[in-house]
Amino acid sequence: MLTGDRVRLRALEPADSEPLWRWYHDPEVGRWMNGSPPISLAQNMEKGANRPRNTFEQMTLGIETLDGGRLIGYVVLGETDFVHGEATLESIAIGDPDHRGGGYATDALRVICKYAFEEMGLHRVTLWVVADNTAAVRTYTRVGFVEEGRRREAFRTKGKRHDFLMMGLLESELK
Repeated sequence: MLTGDRVRLRALEPADSEPLWRWYHDPEVGRWMNGSPPISLAQNMEKGANRPRNTFEQMTLGIETLDGGRLIGYVVLGETDFVHGEATLESIAIGDPDHRGGGYATDALRVICKYAFEEMGLHRVTLWVVADNTAAVRTYTRVGFVEEGRRREAFRTKGKRHDFLMMGLLESELK
């Protein structure tokens, strides 16, 4: 088990497909993510039943609370390159509105990065985030990520362009 102070990370189950589907359709969750066309709940349930097995190269984990084991979000770590000792944090979201802003994402981020460094033997985790997503940038910075680059006007949502920040965390920088 991957356990922090507030959360536990675990493999997703087919039964998790329904809350994931709700979160994908929540404007607050999806506003800073690259959009995809809507799919039905039935299509998402089928996708969940056929989800690929997690590997060190690509894993999607559910975030659940320690007090009660309630699924509240998910985190995706992928693009693992063992030669260079790095991976990309592809996504993290607290989908359950009752648990947003309570430090759950920060704890989940620490847990997945600690796992990447200690268990997978990686040296670096990289991510891309929309610069105007101040809550996410603050969370990443709190854990030790630093801005390493910027892709100007690389993200578009609702007709508006935003910069993308590349942030990185070295093993020695995890807070």
